[in-house]
Amino acid sequence: MDHENGGRKPEVIVGSDEPKTHKSGHSCMYWGILLLLRFLALSATVLATLIMSLNKESKTMVVATIGTNPIKATLIAKFQNTPAFVFFVIVTSIVSFHNLVMLLTELFGHKFGFKGIKLLAMTLLDMGAVVLLSGATGGAASIAQLGKNGNTHARWNKICDKFEKYCSRGSGALIAALVGVILLLVLNVMSTIAIHKNTRSSSAH
Repeated sequence: MDHENGGRKPEVIVGSDEPKTHKSGHSCMYWGILLLLRFLALSATVLATLIMSLNKESKTMVVATIGTNPIKATLIAKFQNTPAFVFFVIVTSIVSFHNLVMLLTELFGHKFGFKGIKLLAMTLLDMGAVVLLSGATGGAASIAQLGKNGNTHARWNKICDKFEKYCSRGSGALIAALVGVILLLVLNVMSTIAIHKNTRSSSAH
């Protein structure tokens, strides 16, 4: 048979490049989803930072009365007055910078290699970002709840009935930060799965 075919062995073309093409398409889709989620996480944390850091409202109200003459004072509500909100702004700024660096790493990191190390480092950094952001958001949310409802047992009065815009904008910042936490969690899960797959692939070889 070899003599009849000119001494050449028949080429086996079953499957050819189809699995490679499928794998490449799957990788591109995964990378695209990763970039989209990272961009959304960056947008959420930047938005939370801007809203809270620019959150300020002033109101003139009667604080006392002497005889029939009301004494008025201008009161200002701003995030700097509450340590939990200051910490929130600091953390959201840090996490925003983290998301920006991670986004740039995803876009240009392939040029420098070290894929396994890069993926592990990004996963660990994302975990740290989730811990920081969830802690800051939880702390700020507890103070926001106190400002909205007060605490009758401690005799702390609510302020959101007087500074509606301030509280509304603060709530918006907290919602944006919570979205950022969820997106970072999703990214973390995706990175962990990718590491697991890479480990299994290395073990198989």
